Amino acid sequence: MKLDILAIGAHPDDVELGCGGTIAKEIANGKTVGIIDLTRGELGTRGTADTRDAESTEAARILGVSVRENLEFADGFFINDKTHQLQIIKMIRKYQPEIILCNAITDRHIDHGKGSNAVSDACFLSGLIKIETRLDDSDTLQKPWRPKQVYHYIQWKYLEPDFVVDISDFMEKKLAAVFAYKTQFYDAKSTEPETPISNRNFIDSVDYRARDLGRIVGVNYAEGYTVERYPAVDSLFDLK
Repeated sequence: MKLDILAIGAHPDDVELGCGGTIAKEIANGKTVGIIDLTRGELGTRGTADTRDAESTEAARILGVSVRENLEFADGFFINDKTHQLQIIKMIRKYQPEIILCNAITDRHIDHGKGSNAVSDACFLSGLIKIETRLDDSDTLQKPWRPKQVYHYIQWKYLEPDFVVDISDFMEKKLAAVFAYKTQFYDAKSTEPETPISNRNFIDSVDYRARDLGRIVGVNYAEGYTVERYPAVDSLFDLK
């Protein structure tokens, strides 16, 4: 299956929080989108890897993505090396996306920056013909593939975006996908330990950040991205 967009996150819920609105919008516009989670989030204080699996499946259903896979890297301990890059390369070549959305280049959680670097490196390496890969159930060599663009969504830290996407009509769906992670986020009845993302302030901040980015560009809600190279347009009139 060829995808238009492949969104990759170090943990289940990274994609929903960082670019869930954009994904929902592009799917509504007829684009095919998939999600790859690098880990199962097994080190998360609240919930378990099994509950996170179920939650990520429900979030994918809400967003309407075509496929979601988990590479089962070690949460907290995976590194940006050949072994991990090759696994990501296999996914890039399998789905041949035009655009990759991935973790913030730097962030509070160490996996976010590591995931960002590993995916970015794999996007380049995936285009090299002398790197040979096969899917686990196939003897056929995969064809090289390099995405046209790699964009990094913004996470815990506020990073100045290079561009934003208007998600005004899709904020409700984004939040529904986020709240599919019932064990992760604010629940007044929960008896599990509190974490930096389980309090009401964090959920409010998700809404506020989207409102603030939207305010700056004159819409109700927006999601921001940073880029690795200059974005280009055909005409000045392509810019809003």
